[in-house]
Amino acid sequence: MATTDFEYCMRTVLVFEGGKVNNPNDPGGRTKEGVIQRVYDGWRRRKGLPLRSVYDMEAAERDDIYRNQYWVAVRGDELPAGVDLAVYDGAVNSGPAQAIKWLQRALGITVDGHIGEATLRALEECTDVDGLIGRICARRLAFMQSLRTWPTFGKGWARRVAAVQRASLRLAQGDVPDTAAAADGGHAKARLDDAKPVPQTATPDAAATGGGLTATLTQANDAIAPLADKSDHIAMLFSAMTALGVMVTIGGIVWGIYARKRRAALHDALDLVPAAPVPAAPVPALPVPAAPVAVNAVEEAA
Repeated sequence: MATTDFEYCMRTVLVFEGGKVNNPNDPGGRTKEGVIQRVYDGWRRRKGLPLRSVYDMEAAERDDIYRNQYWVAVRGDELPAGVDLAVYDGAVNSGPAQAIKWLQRALGITVDGHIGEATLRALEECTDVDGLIGRICARRLAFMQSLRTWPTFGKGWARRVAAVQRASLRLAQGDVPDTAAAADGGHAKARLDDAKPVPQTATPDAAATGGGLTATLTQANDAIAPLADKSDHIAMLFSAMTALGVMVTIGGIVWGIYARKRRAALHDALDLVPAAPVPAAPVPALPVPAAPVAVNAVEEAA
């Protein structure tokens, strides 16, 4: 299985990662050449060294982190040429587990964020490496679009993914392209913990099935129905409350449909464990005004 040289992949990633960064909107925080402070702290602890600012990181330390924290983690030496760069760049930017999930999704195999024998076997059997690279990059971009920081860093991320895809395709074809041009803004970390909130369906389901406000409106309608024929104002209030109940019910149904679709899309883009299936809420009958009781008829019965 032909692979790309680690040094080339690292140089390519460094083009995007830039120098010293500490953008308050970047979930990675203080960063130097793609290495965040937390990762650097962990590396120095493991080496038995005192902690210090990542801005003081030396080139040899950076290279060791890039190789062992990311390249070895995604088994870069065992990935096909082109696929190695696409997965490795994603690992540096979003974490090895997330990058491996994109690879496994693109291969159509079980997703667990770990490259084992099943993943390597699927790679050996893949006959369309160009298509595989395209699917990896497409899933990566969909993931980024599902993050809260997409409006801030989206343009840079999109340029980075596109540049990596072009370089990866050339590597897959046996060419060694020049180092890609830097993508402004593409250095920001794209992390799962910065994902957009997943819409909840409990509230709209309650509204659609007669819970909460809808139930209260129905009870109020029943209470004022006998008085509706005695006052035009009460009759108008009765009609307005009935209409409001109808709108709340319909709104709950519409929002529930949207929330379920959005929830499913986010679970897919973010590679989350699917939530337990929630049965679709039955479409309830719309509130029907209670028939007003004639006052004269009550008096005659008495």
